[in-house]
Amino acid sequence: MVRTMSGAEYALEGLRFISQATATADQKYLWEAVETRFKRLASYDNMLARSNFAECIGMTDSKEFANELFDALVRRKSQQQDMMKLSHGQQQQQQQHCLHCISKEELYEYWLQITDKSFDSRMRIFFALCDKDSDGRITGEEVKEVIRLSASANKLSKLKEQANEYASLIMEELDVDQLGYIELSQLEKLMEGSVAGIGQEGMMQYSQLFVPQCARNCIQRFLVKSTYWVLDNWKRLWIISLWLIAMTLLFCWKFHQYHERSAFLVMGYCLCVAKGAAETLKLNMALILLPVCRNTLTWLRSTRLSYLVPFDDNLDFHKLLAGGIAVGVLVHSTLHITCDLPKLVTANPLVFDKALGNDFHFKQPSYGQILKTPVGVTGLLMLILMLLAFLLAMYWFRRNLVKLPWPFHRMTGFNAFWYSHHLFVLVYALLFVHSTDLLLPNPWWQRSAWMYISIPILVYAGERTLRALRAGNYKVDVVKAAIYTGNVLAIHMTKPDGFKYKSGMYLFLQCPEISSFEWHPFSITSAPGDLFLSVHIRTSGDWTNEMKRIFSEVTFIAFAKIIDNFLPCGYVWNRFPRLHIDGPYGAPAQDYLKYDVLLLVGLGIGATPFISILKDMLNHIKAGDPCSTPDLCPVESPRRSKARKPRGTTNAYFYWVTREQGSFDWFRGVMREVEDIDKKAVIEMHNYLTSVYEEGDARSTLVMMLQALHHAKNGIDLVSGTRARTHFARPNWKNVFSRLAATHNEKRIGVFYCGPMALAKELELLSRTFSQKSTTKFEFHKESF
Repeated sequence: MVRTMSGAEYALEGLRFISQATATADQKYLWEAVETRFKRLASYDNMLARSNFAECIGMTDSKEFANELFDALVRRKSQQQDMMKLSHGQQQQQQQHCLHCISKEELYEYWLQITDKSFDSRMRIFFALCDKDSDGRITGEEVKEVIRLSASANKLSKLKEQANEYASLIMEELDVDQLGYIELSQLEKLMEGSVAGIGQEGMMQYSQLFVPQCARNCIQRFLVKSTYWVLDNWKRLWIISLWLIAMTLLFCWKFHQYHERSAFLVMGYCLCVAKGAAETLKLNMALILLPVCRNTLTWLRSTRLSYLVPFDDNLDFHKLLAGGIAVGVLVHSTLHITCDLPKLVTANPLVFDKALGNDFHFKQPSYGQILKTPVGVTGLLMLILMLLAFLLAMYWFRRNLVKLPWPFHRMTGFNAFWYSHHLFVLVYALLFVHSTDLLLPNPWWQRSAWMYISIPILVYAGERTLRALRAGNYKVDVVKAAIYTGNVLAIHMTKPDGFKYKSGMYLFLQCPEISSFEWHPFSITSAPGDLFLSVHIRTSGDWTNEMKRIFSEVTFIAFAKIIDNFLPCGYVWNRFPRLHIDGPYGAPAQDYLKYDVLLLVGLGIGATPFISILKDMLNHIKAGDPCSTPDLCPVESPRRSKARKPRGTTNAYFYWVTREQGSFDWFRGVMREVEDIDKKAVIEMHNYLTSVYEEGDARSTLVMMLQALHHAKNGIDLVSGTRARTHFARPNWKNVFSRLAATHNEKRIGVFYCGPMALAKELELLSRTFSQKSTTKFEFHKESF
């Protein structure tokens, strides 16, 4: 087999054999943990059984592999020992005993071999693992069996199915004389030659690129961190500060107003505080509609207002306002029910007649009579509806983590959250009645609730009307659909006339066959220049599972490539279910052109918003001019454009982390297109598969060797099916940021992420840290719907 030296070295860099069973470099601590488990698992004669070996060394999730490792180590030791001159029966008995259990000393010896990182040690253990019959030779069948075992431990179903093919690859490479077996010397020679020079390249000293930090005391460090924190969050700070100031002023104004009224003589400060809380409620009930006016926000993103307002945080602000409403409702209702109303009904009749007699026709009401009034009934109904909507919107209920007994089992999940949120229509209607028919009457111009909520309600009603009209006008037909491994449904639709969008945006999808009311958001995975729209849907709930079921029943037909794009040939349109779309809507990733460099991070299906960006960049690479269209270059002010010419995005780094090998099928076509078209390496792809144990773990040894051999011979990664090598375990994000900071000095790097919140916090922290310590500025954005 002919290889280039650089290609083989790069491919075989991953051939680091048996290292540690747990991801840590503290070998002493590891052995202490193993020793503790040995004491617990050992038998009365202080021997560890083969069945407990996996648990003892920390491989409980790969017990079958650990047992094979146990057998291999025992075989290797038995071959190296000078057998004592015992009778044949005693010798056989001793060997049988050794194959079933080991002592603490033997366990320690094996543990040293497992954790020995030397090349020779790893090679010998690997050979012993394959050589099951101890004849010093490895046959093709033995190699195939170990491949299947390793594939099973790493959840690589495709590799397991093709074990015979990859066993032949190893035998073809090493069994040059076609003897039917290979020896350790052959395998060792190949590996030594392949990994020669690896690791000799000097590591770049990233610390030299950081801005030097002078020694500071605690106060100075606090001030520096505070300054950076303010600079990173100044948009959020001024919005929240303005909101808090507005609520404080409204509360104080209403508090003072009722302090001067005659009702204060009867109900005291309880009335003042309750009315102050009610005034903040009016403001928050008006504002809470604005963050969910998606069409308005999408339009505002393209204006200069986006430099002052953090539109990416619209849902966070919506939740903050919901919290403000919850506090306001709690204070307002609690004080009314437990404080000022009891004071009203139990007040001295003389004081009551003097202060409030005219308002109540000189008839002091009872508690029950007050609750039966329109203001009492509407107040209680609003309290119940708000409590229900707030409860079902909580994370545990929305994500269906709480399991309720029948008949309340359907009160959790997204559908319950979605429908309960639409109770706000009744809440606003009740609020209007509640604020007009007051217990303590005011002139109409002092009944201010309608002044707060009128404009936001009109804007939101206009949004819903536009959405309904657009859903009727945007006619789409499904032209192609496919169901991939990992329960992902890919849908390709015709693009409606006038549907213009940017890469990174999302749309809402409705399937009338499932529900005429449910709309679900999905990132657009096609580029603006494509002739079709595409979305990729991961089945994770009732609606998406029903979508998969409906499309799986459809018989797909072949398509012909016409006019440089895939269009249906002789297709009957009514085969697929009818779909409606609404959008497009703005998302953080649509602003990727504002940055010099992109770091795109997607976990699993979270890669979808970035596929559109990669496709868009490819389309313009094909055109030969990245700024051939106005939409591809960032818009700058006339004053700034005179100073320098806009540079646009020069590089993109795409990190895709997934748990399933089949996930690479979703966008393999896009990745291969990047490899074929992007000759200048503008786009750099990094695939990570977390189901395979980290590089250096015993359970991934053979997978990495196969990956290296397959890539060296065919130029294709056996895991992803592309030329980009797939890494195992999770990326070292600190190293990723270090490399980008070293490579792109004094550049603005947009970090876009779509996935679980846990990693979002880490990436945001790293973005702040490296922005402070280097000349490169990282700006973090998280996708949320």
